[in-house]
Amino acid sequence: MDQDIQGKHTAGKTRPLGILIVAALMILFGLAEVATGFTHNFIGMVSTSQASLATYLGVALGLFYFIGGLLILTKIKWAAILAMILLCGDFIGRIAMVLTGLYPVNSFRQTFAIVIGTAIAVVFAVYIGLKLKFFR
Repeated sequence: MDQDIQGKHTAGKTRPLGILIVAALMILFGLAEVATGFTHNFIGMVSTSQASLATYLGVALGLFYFIGGLLILTKIKWAAILAMILLCGDFIGRIAMVLTGLYPVNSFRQTFAIVIGTAIAVVFAVYIGLKLKFFR
């Protein structure tokens, strides 16, 4: 069941606004991560290694984010769970890219961006998990 602005339960088929916002951000961030995978540069702030493996992994992680955003728009519980799994894959992939040097941590700005980006993925996964009751 959904709740209206006053917190009352409604019988409508709408999903919480937060889910829509998270889905939109995941889709947007996923596309940005795919672009970064190909260009190895995100708005001059974050860069990845020029290695081919960095391209493949960066694009894959972006697709995890993007597909996860699409999945939570379906309102289907298994799709939301799969989206959380994809976000966990993004988290693990980012850590692996740092450990292998594919995400260089050679400056404060680079390290800060990686930490914040990874934390956002974790927050999205936790948020979706907390909202699983809204999926059927």
